[in-house]
Amino acid sequence: MNQQYSSALLERAVDEFAKLPGIGRKTAMRLVLHLLRVDVGKIDAFTDAVSTLCHEVRYCSVCHNISDDDVCQICSNPARDASTICVVENVQDVMALEQTQQYRGLYHVLGGVISPMDGVGPGQLEIESLVQRVDEGGVDEVIFALSSTMEGDATNFYLFRKLMKYPDLNLTVLARGMSINDELQYTDEVTLGRSLINRVPFTCK
Repeated sequence: MNQQYSSALLERAVDEFAKLPGIGRKTAMRLVLHLLRVDVGKIDAFTDAVSTLCHEVRYCSVCHNISDDDVCQICSNPARDASTICVVENVQDVMALEQTQQYRGLYHVLGGVISPMDGVGPGQLEIESLVQRVDEGGVDEVIFALSSTMEGDATNFYLFRKLMKYPDLNLTVLARGMSINDELQYTDEVTLGRSLINRVPFTCK
């Protein structure tokens, strides 16, 4: 046991919290010590919520967003515009766009962007399922809402090449209200909302 810890149980808890992204050992220690001061019933509710999430959460069979059921609440909502699909990198981006309250269509979560440096190729993303959704008909517009990074732009181009065979399909991209290299989930709601409303046709130039 590390000399700075008076308890092996404490050290183990700190080690586990420190594995979380963005959590260093000092922050992990503060969180663990805080939990020790909380009522045991609240701790049990916390651990049960995390355990239930990890064991029972599902991914929508249509758009691949996080869901409690086979089809998420967005895809199953008849009030949503099924003729428009907004393509995003991850679940956090869906949440960011929903917070703008400017979009009423459906989503498609790729699960990442093409990044050869990180070993991520097109086959590891939900690209073919997007093409299948378009191929089934009823989709008038696909919005590329990926981060304005080199990897995001490369993925946009790849998607464009896959979808350009549908002559009646409008392919648009968010207006560049975001700065270059900005990630979608960290863009403020006003800027993101304006970028969505003022989206423009996607071109390869």
